Amino acid sequence: METRSSKRKRLLQAKSESQTAIDRITHLPDDVLHRILLLLPIKTVAQTSVLSKRWKLLWSSFPDLDFTIVDPHCISCFCFNLCGGLPASVFPNPKTLNCISQTLGIRQRGADIRVLRFQARLGFSRLNGLIRSAIRHNVQELDMDVSTDDYFNVPRCVVMSESLKSLSLKFRPPGFRLPPSLKGGFQSLQSLSLSHMVFYKKPYLLDLFSGSSFPVLRKLTMDSCCGMKILYVECRALEDLTIENCFQLHGLTVSGPRLEKLRVVSCFESSSDKSWVKIIAPKLRVIHWEHNAITEKSCLENLASMEEAFIGFFSIDEATTAEQCNSVSNVLSGLSQAHCLTLQAQCIQILSINHYSTISLHPFHNLKTLKLHTILDKNNIGGLLCLFRSSPTLHTLILKIITHFKAEKRKAWNKELWDHKSSFKEEQYWESRSHTFRSFLQHLKVVKMEGLVESESEIGLIKFLLKHGMALQEMILCSGHCNSRDPVRRNGIRSQMMGFSWASSGAVLALR
Repeated sequence: METRSSKRKRLLQAKSESQTAIDRITHLPDDVLHRILLLLPIKTVAQTSVLSKRWKLLWSSFPDLDFTIVDPHCISCFCFNLCGGLPASVFPNPKTLNCISQTLGIRQRGADIRVLRFQARLGFSRLNGLIRSAIRHNVQELDMDVSTDDYFNVPRCVVMSESLKSLSLKFRPPGFRLPPSLKGGFQSLQSLSLSHMVFYKKPYLLDLFSGSSFPVLRKLTMDSCCGMKILYVECRALEDLTIENCFQLHGLTVSGPRLEKLRVVSCFESSSDKSWVKIIAPKLRVIHWEHNAITEKSCLENLASMEEAFIGFFSIDEATTAEQCNSVSNVLSGLSQAHCLTLQAQCIQILSINHYSTISLHPFHNLKTLKLHTILDKNNIGGLLCLFRSSPTLHTLILKIITHFKAEKRKAWNKELWDHKSSFKEEQYWESRSHTFRSFLQHLKVVKMEGLVESESEIGLIKFLLKHGMALQEMILCSGHCNSRDPVRRNGIRSQMMGFSWASSGAVLALR
C-alpha cells in the first residue's frame, strides 16, 4: 500500500515533469508553422504574436497576407487595430497607420511576401507606399482592389519587379495608368488581371501584349478598360484570355500558339462599321463569345483543337447587314472542329434570314452535342435547318425554347395540335427538306426540348424527329407550363404520339 510520503513524492515528480514538458509546436520549423497559420483568418494569425517572442517573429515573417476578409471600412480607418487589442509594440502608432502599413512596417528584413491582397480607399501617397514596400519584400502575388480620387499612375517598380508572378489591379473609376515605357518589364509575370485601366491617348499600349512583352504570361484578364479601341494579344506563353465589358473595342487580334481558353463578353461597339476580330490559336479548346456586337469582319483560323464553343451576340433593333451575316457565318465556320456547340437566339435568327438561308456552313464533322437557345417558330426554322444540315454526326440535340413575349401560352393541353392530322404544314416543311440532312437523322440519338408551350412549330418538329430519327434512343420533353406535372396532360400527349409509327423502335419518351 502506497504511503503518504511516497504519494507526495510521486505527485511532486509528476508536477516537475509537466513544467519541463517540451513545447513541440513552437519548435516546429517556420515554414511548417506558416502552413498551419495559413488555415486561420489573418486577424487570428496576428493575435498569436502575443504568445511569445518566437510567435511574434513568426507573425512578422508570415508570407501570406490576405486582408480581403477584413471589413474594407476598417482597413481605411487609421485607428483600426487588426489585432484587437495587441500591445503597441506589435503595431506601432495605430492612430496614424492603417493595419496594412503596420503589418508591412514590422516585417523582418529579408522576410519575403508570397501573397498580398487588400481592398480599400486610399490616397496616392499611402497606396504608393504600400506597393513599394511590397515590392521591396519581393512579393510574388499582388492583388489590389482600391478606390482613388483621380487616375493612379502605377509605379515603375511594379513593372520591373523580378519576383512578381501574379498581379491583379482592380481600380474603381476613374481607373489607373501603366508607366509609359514597359520595355524589359514583367519578365516573371504569369498571371495578370486589369480592371478599369485607362487607354485614352496612350498609343504605346496598342501593342502592350504583342511581340516579346510578357514572355511567361499564362493568364490574362481585362475588364472595363476605358478608351481601348484596338487590342493585339500575341503573348507566346498565354493559355487563358478573358476580355469583358470593353464596349469601345473596334478591333481584336488574338494569336497564341499555346492559347487554350478564350472568353470575350460584352465587347465591341454596335454602331461601328469597321469593326473586326481575328483569332489564330491552334491549341484553343474552349471559346465563350457572349453578348458581343456583331463585327463587320470575322476571321477564325487554325482552331484544330476546338472542343467547346458558346456563341451569342448582342441583340439590336437595327436590321442585320449582309456583311454582319457573313461575319457570323465566318465565326461558325471557324468553329467547325468543335465537339460541343452552344448558340444563342440571335445566331439562329441570322441564319434564318431569307437572303442568307441558302448559304451552307462548313460541316461540323466532330460535333456531338448541339445546344440551341431559340424562339421555335416559322421565322427561325430556316436557321435550324441550316444547322441540322451542317451537323452530319450529331449525337445530342438540346433545344432551350424561348417564349416570345407576345406569344400566348396555352394553359390547357391542346389535343387537336397533338393529333397526327394537325401541324401538317410544319411537318411537311421538314419532310420536304429531309434529304438535305439525312446523315443528321441517321446519327441523332438524344433530343431534349426545354420550355415547351406546345406551339405548332414545336409539335411539328417533335413529330418529324420521331418519325424520321432512325437512331433515336431518347426524347426528353420539358414543359414550360406551370402545370407540367398534370397527369392528364402527360397521358394525353403520350397517347397521341403513340398514334403514329416511330422510325426507331428502341426510342424512349420522357415527359417532365
